[in-house]
Amino acid sequence: MSSTDAALLVLRGAVGAVFLAHGLNHLLGGGRLRGTAGWFESLGMRPGYAHAVVASTVEVASGTLLVLGLCTPVAAAGVVGTMVVAWVINHARNGFFIFRPGEGYEYVMVLVATGLCLAGTGPGRFSLDRLIGIGQPGWVGFVIGLAGAFGAALLLALCWRPSEPG
Repeated sequence: MSSTDAALLVLRGAVGAVFLAHGLNHLLGGGRLRGTAGWFESLGMRPGYAHAVVASTVEVASGTLLVLGLCTPVAAAGVVGTMVVAWVINHARNGFFIFRPGEGYEYVMVLVATGLCLAGTGPGRFSLDRLIGIGQPGWVGFVIGLAGAFGAALLLALCWRPSEPG
C-alpha cells in the first residue's frame, strides 16, 4: 500500500460522502424534491423540477461511485459539472469567501479542482475500478473530468434564465 493510494481512498471517500449526502438532502431533506425544484426555479434553472431530479440523481450517483471507486472519471465529471453549475448560478455573485452572505465560491471551486484531480489520478489501488480492471487515469481521465465542465457550460447556455434584478 502506498501513501498515494491511502490518500486517494480518503479523498474519494470524503468527497463521495459529501456528494451523496448533498444529493440525499435535495431529495429527502426539508422541502424534499419539490423544495429543491422551487429553489432551482428561483435561481433561473427552468424547469426547476427536471433540474432538481437530474442534479439530485447526479449527486447521489457520483457520490456513491466515488466512495466505491467505480467509474471514477465519470463520477468525478459529475462532481465537476454539478459544482460548475452551482458556482455560476449561486455562488459567483457572492465573492470568494463562503462566510459571506449568500456563500461565496471557495467551496465549490475546491470541489471542482478535487473532481478534476480525481479524474486525472484515478481512484487508486483500493477501488472497484482497480479490482475489475477498468478506469482511465491520466490524460484520458482528466479529459473525462473536463467533459463535466463542458456539460455544465452547455446546460447553462441552454437552460439558465436568471431573473432580472429589480
